[in-house]
Amino acid sequence: MSEQETPRMPLIGEKAPSFKAITTQGDIQFPEQYVGSWFILFSHPADFTHVSTSEIMTFASIEEELNKMNTKLVGVSVDGLYSHIAWLRTIKEKIEYKGMKNVEITFPLIEDITMNVSQKYGMLQPGESDTKAVRAVFVIDPKGIIRTILYYPLSMGRNFDEIVRIMQALQASDEFNVATPADWRPGDDVIVPTAESCGVAKERVESEEEGVTCYDWFFCTKKLDKETVMKAIYK
Repeated sequence: MSEQETPRMPLIGEKAPSFKAITTQGDIQFPEQYVGSWFILFSHPADFTHVSTSEIMTFASIEEELNKMNTKLVGVSVDGLYSHIAWLRTIKEKIEYKGMKNVEITFPLIEDITMNVSQKYGMLQPGESDTKAVRAVFVIDPKGIIRTILYYPLSMGRNFDEIVRIMQALQASDEFNVATPADWRPGDDVIVPTAESCGVAKERVESEEEGVTCYDWFFCTKKLDKETVMKAIYK
């Protein structure tokens, strides 16, 4: 690869690109040391910036819930290790946001001053910035496969309810072999992927599979109660 070439951004369904890195929690080998867990790799444009500060605190606020879903957090920006450490110390000692204060960040933040990680994951987008990573989120499953990719511009903070919902939906889909419809939350009906098995009736019919309702050959749903979902994905 020549110096002018930029690595292709990895895609959903592909193996997460591998790298070694220095972090605020020690050296890591990514994604190999996380195999067996779900994990979220996210980027922020820069330390000591306002939107990123609100985000890193909010990531910390959902970390416990993510951990219960066997999901780990790993952050990255093009800042150096000492910048990360100073920023996180300042957040803990001085910053209060939406009732959050004395926030301690325990998940690793990657030093990426060479931009190696940011380039491998397509986080540097020249139309937005040549020197700062956009707000990217890569959700990676226990086999190291990328399952979801989100991108946000520098000016807009992420939706953290959606990040939690994504983890719930992906794990429910894998656990119960279903798909999740628009705006799905635990307790809502799910979609039976092999809708053709429901038949071709144009009126609402009951499938041979218990609890499945078909509205037509391409759209069949079934009940999946919240308690069942939560027991399956929260450990």
